Amino acid sequence: MTKVIRAGAFAFLALVALVVVGCGGGGAPQSNTPPGTLYVALEAEPPELDPNLSSAYVDRQVMASIYDKLVDINQEGEIVPMLAESYEVSDDDTVYTFHLREGVKFHDGTPFNAEAVKFNLDRYQEEDSVRSTEVEPIESVEVVDESTVRVTLSEPFAPFLAVLTDRAGIMASPKAIEDSNGRISENPVGTGPFEFVERVRGDHITVEKNQDYWREGLPKIDKIEYRGIDDENVQYQNLQSGELDLIDSIPPVEFKELQESGDYRVSVEPGLGYQGIWLNVTQPPFDNKQLRQAVYRLVDREAIVSAALRNVGGTPANSPFSKASWAYSEESDAYPPRSVEEAKALLQEAGEPNGFSFTLKLDPSPLNQQIGQVIQNNLKPAGIDVKLEQLEFGTLLEDSTSGDFEALFLGWSGRIDPDLNIYDFTVTDGDFNDSGYSNPEVDRLLGEARSVADQERRKELYTQVMEILHEDVPYVYLYHNNQTTDFAMQPTVQGFKPYPDGILRLAGVSKQQQE
Repeated sequence: MTKVIRAGAFAFLALVALVVVGCGGGGAPQSNTPPGTLYVALEAEPPELDPNLSSAYVDRQVMASIYDKLVDINQEGEIVPMLAESYEVSDDDTVYTFHLREGVKFHDGTPFNAEAVKFNLDRYQEEDSVRSTEVEPIESVEVVDESTVRVTLSEPFAPFLAVLTDRAGIMASPKAIEDSNGRISENPVGTGPFEFVERVRGDHITVEKNQDYWREGLPKIDKIEYRGIDDENVQYQNLQSGELDLIDSIPPVEFKELQESGDYRVSVEPGLGYQGIWLNVTQPPFDNKQLRQAVYRLVDREAIVSAALRNVGGTPANSPFSKASWAYSEESDAYPPRSVEEAKALLQEAGEPNGFSFTLKLDPSPLNQQIGQVIQNNLKPAGIDVKLEQLEFGTLLEDSTSGDFEALFLGWSGRIDPDLNIYDFTVTDGDFNDSGYSNPEVDRLLGEARSVADQERRKELYTQVMEILHEDVPYVYLYHNNQTTDFAMQPTVQGFKPYPDGILRLAGVSKQQQE
């Protein structure tokens, strides 16, 4: 016997993201952009448009327009149908049978079918795929018929459907992948509402309306031009001048003015993401646990949140689970008070009584540079000299993946299932385990948390993991993002809806004619 489930059956905690929309009063900006094109600023240029290799949040913003997934989430955080109209799950939670939409085609005219699903899921399981640990429990993918796929897992895997709402559920054209020798990022082909047109490195990415999109009446806009702008002040200025229609970064210093001006609607709620510092445990100086613990005891999370984020952009943190997640617990997220005295004692134990120096790599955004300066000042009283090195975002990601760093400031946008916020980052050889950390007990506990359906038991296991991570410190959690999305837009932009994962879904967005 199997459990028959429509794809919208599993509910997760929803949250309303921060969205700022010009209301047209007083000093509200006026758009100078053409009516058929949406000009969107992203916090960085997307490094990778292939879901098989992507590791950046900003990649997902563009890929959401080009590709569809097997399942998606709605505004309430529920898993809902996308390319899979429905699915069935076996009683032992190891066999998923997906029933696919018929008549859907990729942008290159090739059919979306069960063979295409198998091709993509098999590709994600390959050793060189960034998705490999996300789909590790898949034992086999079987084509039942043209519109039916059976996926068998080696064991129950509680986050499986949540995994498919992200990059591991994205369906790209098998023909385009083969024709490009696996480098589909240069010319991405999906079934999404927009087709890729061009990419000019350092300037823009353009996508155009998919005239044959399977969702009737969508998309509503003809073209989108994405621009990577890592300075939130520049984004905001260009919005005000009318050169941009939508931006994804608002300077924290502007929040109060936005709230009080009457020209904008502002809402701030907890997000699922977190920010912090990777410490490379495979090489000096952070192959020494006492030195990692010293940094852990010296960072002032409240100072970062108040000085850099103006108490609106984040909440002090010590775990990957924010209050927006059911895995959150006060015990796991609590952090010790900053102590220079205890840090000096740890330095003494480590054989570095006079302190040491290390380089912290981070991107050049003004906000992150300010955070870096706060960290510098936090560690200085114990004799720790922090050198800040600015790197373009794509280079920062490359260094994080290759392990070419001592310390590196990089966060995670968050996912609806807690496994996706911790497993790949801390399990031995996890795809996002940039610190090189390995602990067999952490591996065991996280493996068990993946295999049980009971949320209370999973929460207990995550609490146990955090006790170990607070001791080993491969990553210093600093704060939870106070919003999954941080968007502002012209009053001419209509139909925008925020989602819990912070991803821009722009098929339903249109632009009103300027009066």
